[in-house]
Amino acid sequence: MAASLENQVGNLLHERGIKLALAESCTGGLVGSRITDVPGSSEYFLGGVVAYAYEAKAALLNVSWDTLDRHGAVSHETVLEMARGARNTFHADIAASISGIAGPAGGTLDKPVGTIWIAIAAPDGEWTREFHFSGNRERIKSRAADAALQFLLDYLEGKLKQNKT
Repeated sequence: MAASLENQVGNLLHERGIKLALAESCTGGLVGSRITDVPGSSEYFLGGVVAYAYEAKAALLNVSWDTLDRHGAVSHETVLEMARGARNTFHADIAASISGIAGPAGGTLDKPVGTIWIAIAAPDGEWTREFHFSGNRERIKSRAADAALQFLLDYLEGKLKQNKT
């Protein structure tokens, strides 16, 4: 049986001495919860911020109001600023961020329910990915957390092209 995503990520972070921080919105701390389900995660997980409202994204993660006003919370631009903010706040080697629309309300034609953006900020580059999940709120949050952990694993395994944003 394959190790869980959080175990695989944790093993690589531990082996390499890399410190991780998170910035979560739509997942409400689910990614951090899964990371801390792994015994010994305090060796590599510095902490996370659940920044749900615009005010929290601006105050805690230094996301600019201009970015939020122009692009909204669920955007390439915002998750990049969230990841940078988490990395700076926690003095982490790498940071991941996630923002999306878990539903059942809140979707638009441009950003329907299930739209999720995830970013990674690291010394060697920054990357974002957009996802579209279906299902109820719980299912979308769970799939979004899986996607964030898989994105981190892809980074740690060297599967991301350099400086791709």
